[in-house]
Amino acid sequence: MNFAFSEEQEELRNIVRQFLDAKSSETAVREQMETERGYDPEVWSQMAEQLGLQSLIIPEDFGGQGFGYVELIVVLEEMGRALLCAPYFSSVVLAANTLLQSGDDAAKAAYLPGIASGETVATLAFTEPNGRWDESGVELTATQDGGAWKLTGTKMFVLDGHTANLVLVAARTGKGVSLFAVDGDAAGLTRTALATMDQTRKQAKLEFAGVEGRLVGEEGAGWDVLSTVLDLAAVALAAEQVGGAQKCLDMSVEYAKVRVQFGRPIGSFQAIKHKCADMLLEVESAKSAAYYAGWCAAEMNDELPAVASLAKAYCSEAYFHAAAENIQIHGGIGFTWEHPAHLYFKRAKSSELLFGDPTYHRELLAQRIGI
Repeated sequence: MNFAFSEEQEELRNIVRQFLDAKSSETAVREQMETERGYDPEVWSQMAEQLGLQSLIIPEDFGGQGFGYVELIVVLEEMGRALLCAPYFSSVVLAANTLLQSGDDAAKAAYLPGIASGETVATLAFTEPNGRWDESGVELTATQDGGAWKLTGTKMFVLDGHTANLVLVAARTGKGVSLFAVDGDAAGLTRTALATMDQTRKQAKLEFAGVEGRLVGEEGAGWDVLSTVLDLAAVALAAEQVGGAQKCLDMSVEYAKVRVQFGRPIGSFQAIKHKCADMLLEVESAKSAAYYAGWCAAEMNDELPAVASLAKAYCSEAYFHAAAENIQIHGGIGFTWEHPAHLYFKRAKSSELLFGDPTYHRELLAQRIGI
């Protein structure tokens, strides 16, 4: 079994890297961080029209390219490396995967073409003020009112929730957790952008006051869909974390070569050598975990739940350690606002907590393999 990337996949990586080098420079990232929207609509359109990134894993029947999860892993790794500010994770990884896993052909036909073309910015509203990532955390209710579903409650930490045209909402009905599609400008929906530590990934609070929603999939079958989507999201985030960790390692090694202290490069000091060596070991191990998880996601095999938690836990810690060591190796300059090291540090911390921290996923892994 060969786990190396194919020539086509490496070419995809090169094309995406060149695009992001041009469009997601440190200057561009800092500019988008300061905006309420959090991304550049022009770059978002170019991603869809010139590179077809939004349509990557969407089947051809619904306006997509029909590629697998391995290709998505390649793209997300590059996006993590460049700290791309765009609603890609929310639209493609969360919303598109939710629709694909829902088994609802009508909903797929209605929403996937818009996501594929980049016209629809979509997201998944799942977490609530209780901060739980499991089924018991879904408390927002959906009740039938004259043939229509009405949603009442609050969702928190919704990625790109304040700008999305389409919000897929997890709500509790009489039969259990169900999924609903809500328009971004629906009556009764109040959207508030949240102040977050990681300004490169916008989050929002969504308040539903009798908001009308359209049922996606079967009533009561929402958690089966969501548990799979959360595993796929954990794998996707692990790939993003690997890209960021590799960038932190590259920055550290480059600085260690050029920074001279006491008449010699700091990279010649044993303490710095050890830091870089430890980072390299962790980054390469994280790549192995993320790539294997990506293959499991592409195959949708029985290993996915266990491997998704394993990859999320390991890659979270590897990225956060690499980001912290990157600041240490840079010394005083690494602590300043002007240096990009803190941008990776904040992204690493927020990604570590997103979809559950390493402790949560190790507990989940233990449950899933029967320990």
